[in-house]
Amino acid sequence: MATYYQLDFEKPLQELERDIEAREEELRVSVGGTGGDPASNPAVAKLAAELDGLRARHAAELTKLYGKLTPWDTVRVARHPLRPQTRDYITMMCRDFTELHGDRRYGDDPAIVTGFARIGKHKVMLIGHQKGKETSEKIACHFGCAHPEGYRKALAKMKLAAKYGVPVVTLVDTPGAYPGLGAEQRGQAEAIAVNMLEMSRLPTPIVSIVIGEGGSGGALGIAVADKVAMLTNSWYSVISPEGCAAILWKEANEKTNNAAAKSLKLTASDNLELGIIDEVIPEPVGGAHRDPRTTAAAVSAWIDTQLTVLRALDINTLLEQRYQRFRKMGSYLETSEAPALADQA
Repeated sequence: MATYYQLDFEKPLQELERDIEAREEELRVSVGGTGGDPASNPAVAKLAAELDGLRARHAAELTKLYGKLTPWDTVRVARHPLRPQTRDYITMMCRDFTELHGDRRYGDDPAIVTGFARIGKHKVMLIGHQKGKETSEKIACHFGCAHPEGYRKALAKMKLAAKYGVPVVTLVDTPGAYPGLGAEQRGQAEAIAVNMLEMSRLPTPIVSIVIGEGGSGGALGIAVADKVAMLTNSWYSVISPEGCAAILWKEANEKTNNAAAKSLKLTASDNLELGIIDEVIPEPVGGAHRDPRTTAAAVSAWIDTQLTVLRALDINTLLEQRYQRFRKMGSYLETSEAPALADQA
């Protein structure tokens, strides 16, 4: 039950989780000491019933807490250190994954993982951000902030996929593109812009899922797709709440981060309402970090369904629909009320 990391809003669950762990240990010791059928021992049966009751209370409380998350709470869930990342999804939902490295210009960026794989009945080119789990891996992956060579690597592999008629699947999970001097010198903005241009006309189906954080151009660099989805507890926005708060209020703290997250409309439901994404993929109660395999199964099923539909389209229709999908974003119609007719005598 213990996750060694507790979100602030989950603190009411701490005592309940300790009770569950204590009952589990008592039950394990009791069952181990009976040497027979646990059901025949009244004390063991009582412990099992108490444990079931505690688990039911925990599930109900967890459902209640996650049913009323604020946008800022959602951001923190998306950043949970145990939340599955691209390599986790590769392990859980891909077969025959063959990783491909390098951009053929400068080097290889571990913040973006690319390779051929099978998902469901489809052969795909899988591309995703990788933040890292251990400290050394996080540093090597720049905490999921890709350099220009990462985006150029992704584009080179997308073009390879298009050459062989293989669809592209991207998993977005980044707070943003790497902002360092070296990245800027090697053309960070240009690399992202070229990716967006080329993905808009890439002659093969593309689907994208925001599995955690979807920060600004760092996310868009691999997210121009025919269909885009978000996991329930992910976020997708032009800037992080902290960055927005620092600009608007000159400081990022709990109060300003909350206000910024709310104003940015960065949650999955907000993005769906605004037409930025096409679907929200549900997570298990308590977030993807509590049940990664169920989450991966839902992501895999969504990919399989979308690719089945998209691969049935001819390329010209596919590209026109992709163009229209992005063309209509941000469009709106202004109307004015008709002047009231003057009363006639």
